[in-house]
Amino acid sequence: MNPGKLLVFAAALALAGGALAQTTNQPPARTAPQTFAVPFPELPSPSPLCTNAQRVGFTEIIVVYSRPSMRRHTIFGGIVPYGDLWRTGDNAPTKITFNSPVKLGPEAIQIPAGTYALFTIPEEKTWTIILNKGTGGWGKDNYDVKQDVVRFKVAPAKLTEAVDSFTIDVNDLQDDSATINLNWARVRVPIKVQVDVLNDLFIKIQVSMDSSSVKSAATYLKAATFFFEHTSQDHPEYMTRALGWVNAGLVNAPAPASYQLLYLKARILAKQGDHDGARLAAQQSTQQAIETEGLATPYVKLNKEVTDNLR
Repeated sequence: MNPGKLLVFAAALALAGGALAQTTNQPPARTAPQTFAVPFPELPSPSPLCTNAQRVGFTEIIVVYSRPSMRRHTIFGGIVPYGDLWRTGDNAPTKITFNSPVKLGPEAIQIPAGTYALFTIPEEKTWTIILNKGTGGWGKDNYDVKQDVVRFKVAPAKLTEAVDSFTIDVNDLQDDSATINLNWARVRVPIKVQVDVLNDLFIKIQVSMDSSSVKSAATYLKAATFFFEHTSQDHPEYMTRALGWVNAGLVNAPAPASYQLLYLKARILAKQGDHDGARLAAQQSTQQAIETEGLATPYVKLNKEVTDNLR
């Protein structure tokens, strides 16, 4: 090989070796450690949110509220001071919704359908119940007395056992009424609610029964029973109509509808003052019930109660 070329080749090898040595001996480049954002876990609420939905007649009552617990505190007259406006729960104000008009309180105050904030002013012997249009905000900060829809007073009742977590329930259910109860510690605050279901149903039942559709004995029994159980003294004609449906249903009525209709007939006649007719219907009802169910039939006792109350 040409001496000049040999020198050039040797120099190239030396440079390559030096570069390789530098590469091999150099520590690896450090990279920044990867980090991940970890959100703080959700904790249980000390006052859990609760939704209570109850149908009364044809009216839906929905209550949305937070449920604080006693946690060894004195509640009324303590952490809930007497004489102060209370959001009736915790966190956001309690909301109550009626999907049709209702009547509230001992004076049966008419309330339009809608959603309202439920505020109260607790006292030892009486509570002020407030429905307010201002359903937004937190606590009672946004409360505006000008938005009040109604205010009325109710008397609280003492409970024999303490209720640890604040509870709103809807009980004492009837076709046209119920009671909304505020329960906490040893206090229950009852709010009477009434719905207008009867007038509408009276009309609908009459229209159906007056139609040309074929009706079973069970249908006559259902219609007559409703009119009997919900007719006031102001509408004696409704009782007469119920008796007419009973008599129509008794035509070729099979058991048990026959002795059920006769039992209802005895109650209607007793209410109308026809004692002889009531005794006869009760006797017939008892006889047919025994023939069908035996001596253990409850209609023996039921019909006896009707005749024992006759004067």
